[in-house]
Amino acid sequence: MAILASLPNPNLFSSLPTTPPPSSRPSLPQKPPIPPPKYPPLKSPKPHPSTNPAFNSHHRTSKYYKPVKPGQKLHPDDNDDRAVVVGNSGISYQLPGAPFEFMYSYSETPRAQPLAIREPAFLPFAPPTMPRPWTGKAPVKKSKRNIKLFEPLGGGEGDEIPNENLWSKRYEMLRGYEMGKFNVRPRKEVLGAPLTRAEMREMVKPLLSSNKQVNLGRDGLTHNMLELIHTHWRRQPVCKVRCLGVPTVDMNNICRCLEEKSGGKIIYRMGGVLYLFRGRNYDHQKRPRLPIMLWKPATPVYPKLIQDAPEGLTKEEADEFRTKGKRLLPIRKLAKNGVYITLVRDVRTAFEGSELVRIDCRGLQPSDYKKIGAKLKELVPCVLLSFDDEQILMWRGREWKSMYRDEVPRIYLPSANGLSPTDLSDTESRQISPKMMALRQRAIESGRALVLHEVNLSPDELLSKVEEFESASQAITHSYPATIYSDDGSSSPDSRALVGEDDDDDDDGFSEDDEGFDAVESQVPLGSLPIDLLAMQFSDDEN
Repeated sequence: MAILASLPNPNLFSSLPTTPPPSSRPSLPQKPPIPPPKYPPLKSPKPHPSTNPAFNSHHRTSKYYKPVKPGQKLHPDDNDDRAVVVGNSGISYQLPGAPFEFMYSYSETPRAQPLAIREPAFLPFAPPTMPRPWTGKAPVKKSKRNIKLFEPLGGGEGDEIPNENLWSKRYEMLRGYEMGKFNVRPRKEVLGAPLTRAEMREMVKPLLSSNKQVNLGRDGLTHNMLELIHTHWRRQPVCKVRCLGVPTVDMNNICRCLEEKSGGKIIYRMGGVLYLFRGRNYDHQKRPRLPIMLWKPATPVYPKLIQDAPEGLTKEEADEFRTKGKRLLPIRKLAKNGVYITLVRDVRTAFEGSELVRIDCRGLQPSDYKKIGAKLKELVPCVLLSFDDEQILMWRGREWKSMYRDEVPRIYLPSANGLSPTDLSDTESRQISPKMMALRQRAIESGRALVLHEVNLSPDELLSKVEEFESASQAITHSYPATIYSDDGSSSPDSRALVGEDDDDDDDGFSEDDEGFDAVESQVPLGSLPIDLLAMQFSDDEN
């Protein structure tokens, strides 16, 4: 410690010198950084000239708007044979020699006059002079082409020569698919004789659990679906069609369009599933070869479905109905891609109790429930009021008529001339559906219902009549046919109970002229059972 005290600077942790000591070797100069590589400037791609007008069509988001007139024909390529026709059912396409005017959708086109088109008038089929467009692949060289042979399924037009050897097979080279030949055969000739029940059952039963089907969605029966149906008919005589979504509101329209455009016949229908038979004399090689649509045409402009003041209402009344409809409970919740076969019937039944009806469509696309509203407007019919909050609000209209206005309920009141019928309807009669009238008449004839013409009855008298009718109806309900055998072993149909006539099934194939089903008059008094007649007969024998 004495040594440290004697040092001039006793701080042992002094800072190091700031300047480094001189070095014996000189420092080398630093090299400049490597400059970034220089690439040639990018050349702007030159647009390929497209000679075909199909490649120059307007995009769907373009603001193309061209008003059209009803019945107007637009010729895209200055050819009178090929035209775009504006008709009552939208836009259709006319080709020379075609069996009918082609449309994108045959079943889901609105029944209204288009106001304008959103794209230039051009047919979505391949023009006759259209070259092969570039698909990203060069044609295969001739040296690498393999000639594929296949056994044709249907006989062609050149199969008139008889085959000498039954075991020999005929093969053909794979050839290109030719479209645009409209050799349409008569529909009755292709269908042939009607199918029997056994034949229908044999054809439909293998397809009940099969997933080889044609799915028909929101666009309905489209044009390209016709060729798809013929593809199914090539392998099997029946094509299974499953319908989901908007088209199921009107299944009768789907069935009619399928039979008219495809030439087949629907042999079985269960819910939204249809079974389309091709015909006994169907030949795949002789089918009408329809052209394929290369793209979906733009939807034209149609009149608005919702108006501020609908027909029969003022704007104030319509707004009042819309406000009232928001507090109304929906009669049904529509599921996405569901089956809406009973929707029209549900709406008509709901209009019997309320002048406004609301349907919940939450989860559906706006185009879907708007199409459903347009169909209900024509089928019910009704007046559309709103699509707000994904709800369809409808009004039954001023010209609405009830489904039960065929028979006027009458009562018989005492008057000076005796009992005279009095009409209970105020202004207009109410109609009863034919099915309800048939059920009512059948119940009266079978004794299960009673028409009470006397109205001025006391409660005790009315109760006695009800009890009397109840005992008689129970006896009729629980009665059954019986045959009485005599002592000599012969049977005699002495007693026949009243048999209910509720069996409407004619599937057994029995006709009314069969001798085994001759009607036998009943000798049993009304309200009695066969056992009563048997007991009476045995008591008489003992006496």
